[in-house]
Amino acid sequence: MPGIIGIIGKELLHHTVRQRNQIIKLMSHEHFYTSGAYSNDRLNLWIGWTIHQDSFSDCLPIWNESKDICLIFSGENFSDPEQLHRLKSKGHTFKADNAAYLVHMYEDIGLDFLNNLNGIFCGVLIDTKEHKIILFNDRFGLGRIYYHEETDGLLFASEAKALLKLLPSLRKLDMTSFAEYFTCGCALQYRTLFSGISLLPGGSAWKYSPEHKPLKEKYFQQEIWENQTPLRKEEYYEKLKATWECVLPRYFHGRQNMAISLTGGKDSRMIMAWLSQFSRHFPCYTFKSMYRDSEDVRLARKVAELCRQPYQTIQIGHDFLAQFAALADRTIFITDGVMDISGTPDLYANRIAREIAEVRLTGNYGQEVLRGAISFKPIAPTSKIFNPEFWPLVKQSITTYLNELDTDRISFVAFKQVPWHHFSRFALESSQLTVRSPYLDNDLVKLSFQSPSSLLDSIQPQLWLISQGNRMIGSMGTDRGTRYHSFLPGTWIRQIQKELTFKAEYAYDYGMPQWLANVDHKMRIFHLERMFLGRHKFYHFRKWYRDELSDYVKAILLDSKALSRSYLDARTTANIVNKHCTGTGNYTLEIHRLISAELIHRAFIDT
Repeated sequence: MPGIIGIIGKELLHHTVRQRNQIIKLMSHEHFYTSGAYSNDRLNLWIGWTIHQDSFSDCLPIWNESKDICLIFSGENFSDPEQLHRLKSKGHTFKADNAAYLVHMYEDIGLDFLNNLNGIFCGVLIDTKEHKIILFNDRFGLGRIYYHEETDGLLFASEAKALLKLLPSLRKLDMTSFAEYFTCGCALQYRTLFSGISLLPGGSAWKYSPEHKPLKEKYFQQEIWENQTPLRKEEYYEKLKATWECVLPRYFHGRQNMAISLTGGKDSRMIMAWLSQFSRHFPCYTFKSMYRDSEDVRLARKVAELCRQPYQTIQIGHDFLAQFAALADRTIFITDGVMDISGTPDLYANRIAREIAEVRLTGNYGQEVLRGAISFKPIAPTSKIFNPEFWPLVKQSITTYLNELDTDRISFVAFKQVPWHHFSRFALESSQLTVRSPYLDNDLVKLSFQSPSSLLDSIQPQLWLISQGNRMIGSMGTDRGTRYHSFLPGTWIRQIQKELTFKAEYAYDYGMPQWLANVDHKMRIFHLERMFLGRHKFYHFRKWYRDELSDYVKAILLDSKALSRSYLDARTTANIVNKHCTGTGNYTLEIHRLISAELIHRAFIDT
């Protein structure tokens, strides 16, 4: 993904001089990336960056008129137009469609300008007048910064692989984090998969200068949002509508072309219901299964048609499977292993999506922010695949998760789930295009903390807001059969029907019991997958690992080096691989994690 890489400290600069250009190339994942670097010997600083061409940040480095303040900024900012008008009234000249104006916000109000930023970002501010460097990120921490501290300086980067390249001594797995990876799908508590590398907490502003010790501060305190007074139901509905009308237009500007990624659910539909205020056409698309048009495709096509927007599908089919090995390697490498190989369909689909438009507007995080939906939980693989020494760490990861969950649900979602769990898919998608979601807008997330407790689990506010924007779209059921007017005749029957097909597909794929997997394999000549798969999902890993990808699975996991990993029991691992590939068992989750772990070793540890 686009990002930054920096070195602060005289000795660190001296020891890493030869690797700097290599690091920038390491982080330039596609042909449309551009890059650059800036150094300041007086401040003992070197910083490099990679960005998407013509993106919001494609104007680096950003200098003020007097050339004494420099800003390196990665990401996007969705400020209100009033801020730009105020800057122009003070004589600053800039283009509003890139990040150039941000340095003038610092000149105008100082470091407080960070509180006025609204988006997913990270960056470095260099104030040569005051001889200081400020390293910062967005308040959620989704603009991820990995860092490693030494007595004489700091290494930081948007991608861990850059730090591993600079300091090969860091190429060691943190086994506590690795156990969490197997159980939760991500490392918890601002740890990373690598020993000696940590994560910058969200809302940070760390100050460095040659004359003083580092000052590690936060410009944003989440308690400000948490301590708001809850609204009454009627007040919340009206404020939700007013906030949405204000927030949504911010996400339709910029130099790059934009398309809208649609599903059959509420979150993307809420965007489409209010699309009539924009007198432009936006291509719409949905990711599609190799078996049939899913509920997502069927409903998204109808929504796009009602909004008079062009629509198409991106199929995950045989071409994807033919490229799977290379896509798996790239998925692990691009994301530093935080996205396991279940993300390979997203890498494939987003590459194609970029050919439609460079910006992808999504409904991601909608149910999480507006309803406090928990999107991940610990699921321990079968204990027999681990050595006895590693298994206690796996069990401890469950306790760690439950301790972190013991807080306000919206706080858990915004400040833990988003930067720890959601980052993996965001990083993968952002490597291919610019990803935007209005649901992480500061104003909307702030409002979510004022939701009445009676509405926290309710989908009614979203359904009401969709109906307010477009009654025809509001009258449609979702992919799970939910409607705003649920009392209408036949609504409950359709909802039960959709829910049954959803659960049947899960039971046939990820959730298939071991005994049933054997029965399904014996009946493979009837191709039962054509009956169940593709109704709601566009990826089908249980079957793929058993059939089309079985040779790949065995080549990776039955390799002697893979079976010798210190945390694994070789005999059990080989046994579950053979059982799954012969159709006598279902170990999809275990294979996800095992292959991903092995590719992490090959990409970052063994190299």
